[in-house]
Amino acid sequence: MPQLSQVAATYASQIFWLLVTFGLVYFVIGKAMVPRIVATVDARDARIASDLAAAEAARAAADRTEEAWTAEMDAARAAAQAETAKAKAGAANSFAAQIKAADVALHERVAHHDVAIGNAKAEALANLQLVAAEAAQELVAKLSGRQVAIDTASEAVRRVTAHG
Repeated sequence: MPQLSQVAATYASQIFWLLVTFGLVYFVIGKAMVPRIVATVDARDARIASDLAAAEAARAAADRTEEAWTAEMDAARAAAQAETAKAKAGAANSFAAQIKAADVALHERVAHHDVAIGNAKAEALANLQLVAAEAAQELVAKLSGRQVAIDTASEAVRRVTAHG
């Protein structure tokens, strides 16, 4: 068979060109394309690493800023609470002073009114004794027909009221 005798010559040439093509492809891809791909991957890895480092630095700065803000807020809150306590104390002291002043004024008014009531009571009692003495003088005059002096009638009324 003549086809089989040509196989060795034909396949040898095809295998040669196959090896040459694979060698060319290997060297072109291995020496030209792979270094570019590796460089791109290395650049991407470096950019990712620098981005991660920048993000970590930004996070650390944000943490420091948050801590500073928290410290400022705590200080402001403490100052506000101190100011509120101071205002409460001032208001309580002012209220206590107003209450004390009102209490003093009220006691003065009550004392003044007590004196006025005492004076009015004493005057009423004095008037009552005078009226009682006059009534006793008139009763004695009507019942016995005799005139009694106002001083004697007043003395009798004072004795009777002292016993009763």
